[in-house]
Amino acid sequence: MTSNMRPLNSKKDVPKGSPARPGHIDSADCGQHAKNESCMPCNDLQQESDREQAGDTLDDLFFFNDEEDDDIDWEPSARLAENRWFCLNCTMPNLDEVKHCLNCHELKGSEVAAGYDVFKTHIARAALVSADTAPVLVSTAIGFDERMLLHSEMEMKPNPHPERPNRLRAIAASLAAAGIFPSKCALVPPREITKEELVMVHTSDHVESVEQTKNMLYSYFTSDTYANGHSACAAKLAAGLCADLASLIVSGRVRNGFALVRPPGHHAGVKQAMGFCLHNNAAVAALAAQKAGAKKVLIVDWDVHHGNGTQEIFEGNKSVLYISLHRHEDGSFYPGTGAADEVGDLDGKGFSVNIPWSCGGVGDNDYIFAFQHVVLPIATEFAPDITIISAGFDAARGDPLGCCDVTPAGYSQMTSMLTACSEGKLLVILEGGYNLRSISSSATEVVKVLLGHGPSYGTDAAAPSKEGMQTVLQVLDIQQKYWPVLVPIFASLQVQAQQGPTSSNYVNAENMLKRRMLTGGPGPVWWKWGSKRLLYEVLFEGRRPRKSKAKGK
Repeated sequence: MTSNMRPLNSKKDVPKGSPARPGHIDSADCGQHAKNESCMPCNDLQQESDREQAGDTLDDLFFFNDEEDDDIDWEPSARLAENRWFCLNCTMPNLDEVKHCLNCHELKGSEVAAGYDVFKTHIARAALVSADTAPVLVSTAIGFDERMLLHSEMEMKPNPHPERPNRLRAIAASLAAAGIFPSKCALVPPREITKEELVMVHTSDHVESVEQTKNMLYSYFTSDTYANGHSACAAKLAAGLCADLASLIVSGRVRNGFALVRPPGHHAGVKQAMGFCLHNNAAVAALAAQKAGAKKVLIVDWDVHHGNGTQEIFEGNKSVLYISLHRHEDGSFYPGTGAADEVGDLDGKGFSVNIPWSCGGVGDNDYIFAFQHVVLPIATEFAPDITIISAGFDAARGDPLGCCDVTPAGYSQMTSMLTACSEGKLLVILEGGYNLRSISSSATEVVKVLLGHGPSYGTDAAAPSKEGMQTVLQVLDIQQKYWPVLVPIFASLQVQAQQGPTSSNYVNAENMLKRRMLTGGPGPVWWKWGSKRLLYEVLFEGRRPRKSKAKGK
């Protein structure tokens, strides 16, 4: 097993079948749940809560580039000085004498998910909604089960893995603190998805490879995608909750829902687990919605990484429209897929819509501008019966992997804009997001919109950055062939763009974020120098900054 996380460079590099690689003994030898068909919490949940999570190195999750040969064998964990601490909020390293995280400004040792116990005490009192309960319309339902917290990296490593159980705890604590749960939301009873449901999305070999991880203490599908003895159960619970929420929404029993689930899913393809994802929760939910009566399903993926798995699963299916907004940088940003000209195959041409940002630092205005001019016109023309949001919050301000600038108000606005697409039938599924304060505040604002609260601000002042305008024009130019509603929008924006980059309507996304970072605003410290490795090289090794060759920096 290698400790260097080298992301895949292009779609052709995506593994076609990735069985888990065992990391230790069979569970029968270690006393775990060898004879159980599915994992149970027992005492493991408390043990997991009490220990610091271990994980993989973050090298090259931000960028990858074939030209950076000197990065291939870079293992910062092997060279870091011992006098360091890792932020509990964003997982980034800091020198021991530093009291506030240089990435997110969190105080050393602060516990972000401390309010989870309040949420936990409310679970037993929450109203339940399922196909078997009385037919009373519920406004918003939440999908959650504590057993998903047992999915964690078991191999002890110097630095914590960003996809960790505290992600769910932080969001749950925020929902309880805001008075949203349990007083304003119902809870969906958990169930594990069946193999018959999973093979509608994945190959039977893939389903079996995930299932086999329950017989191992720990294992890896890729260098960044771990599993332990509880991961198969957690992945099936996540998919089952998403499927049941989708069915309840389509049937009219629930108006909308939020799936507070992990492991995430949108990188999981037909044959492979990757990018922290085991089963594709959004894809499972889409097929469950269609089984419940939905003819057309819209999936909007605003995770900062392209959902290569979801696109692969539906790229030839015109009954599922997949729209993704993500960093791309000409394929240099993980996972390398999601270019604007990836539009789907065969009957599904035009039903994959990719909005690939050309740089980091993208914020609210660019996202809302893209929603106004691409997402909503296409979605309205498509007229879905249900809208599913693959809600990764790693484009949020201060995220250690996304390096973008979307605020909770921005996520609130995007959610509000999507509520009209399918008469309010909306399912929000958690994907990525690794700054605990960012994801908890963003998710809370999204759930408030589901409950009927208005968005945090209006859409009138959504002036894009120069890079944002260029990306939207590129997408419109390609997609107008499939969606005639875009033709006049493209013509109008072309005229606007001809005013030139000096127009007061344009800002530079990266420069704007760098200026804010330099003045002490929250966010990744490496924006100050423009290189992903300087946090390690300058702080821990005393080396002078080197100019990065990574695209978009």
